[in-house]
Amino acid sequence: MILTEFDYARPATLTEALALLGSAEGARVLAGGQSLLADLRTGDAVFPGRGSRLLVDVRRLDELRGIRRTDGGGLRIGAATTLAELAADRRVRQAAPALAAAARANGDPQVRNLGTVGGNLAAAGRPTDLPVAALAADARVLLAGPGGRRSVPAEEFALAGPPAGSVVTAITVPPAPATAFEKTADRATRYPVCAVAVRVGPDGLRVAVTGATARPVRLRGVEDRLRGGGLDTATVLAAFREEPPDRFVPGRGVSAEYLGHLAGVLTARALARAAAAPRG
Repeated sequence: MILTEFDYARPATLTEALALLGSAEGARVLAGGQSLLADLRTGDAVFPGRGSRLLVDVRRLDELRGIRRTDGGGLRIGAATTLAELAADRRVRQAAPALAAAARANGDPQVRNLGTVGGNLAAAGRPTDLPVAALAADARVLLAGPGGRRSVPAEEFALAGPPAGSVVTAITVPPAPATAFEKTADRATRYPVCAVAVRVGPDGLRVAVTGATARPVRLRGVEDRLRGGGLDTATVLAAFREEPPDRFVPGRGVSAEYLGHLAGVLTARALARAAAAPRG
């Protein structure tokens, strides 16, 4: 039973979708629907404004689908690409293995066959797996909205989310073969108790965490403490112990201290995997 009443539209083009989103104050984008439809069933779905509750279905828009190489050897991944497609794509596994691993870690096969890249990145209030991998890979999120088209860093998008009336159209990822993803999942929901993604490159080390933190976030303090030193488990755990006490958010029966230790262990594993990744 769906407890929330709403109107539904399935536009044929992105231009039409943006017009619909702009015409109704209470409009939301529907892609895979793995989070939104669950909230509609429970009555927990939140619509912006006080206008019509409109769902704008963008999952069949060709402009939002597909994976292709960019001129610089990176990737452009359409927002309506499913998690299953992302996980299986050979180009993603080679150029951005953390993204492929994060997609594989999401839910179960049914979720991955319906859930989308854009929806996973934009899922408000849920610790999904893809944002942390996008952070580590230095991805950018492409948006189309009332002000035109723009590109924002994945870190900025994780903080602010999609602007009202906008649609995530794609993400772009620079070549990032030395990336890795590790996760400890909640057994009931498959959401991450803690998930980390790392990148080891000539521009330095990137470490991102979700689940154990209030939102997907880069741990720049950890990055700084590990710069120029060893990346063995003991050194990584020592770097995590120096994080601010309120960095990790307790919940679901686990303490902040435990989550900080778990994040360090997963980061050490991910760094070992990234360091062993073939280059080129």
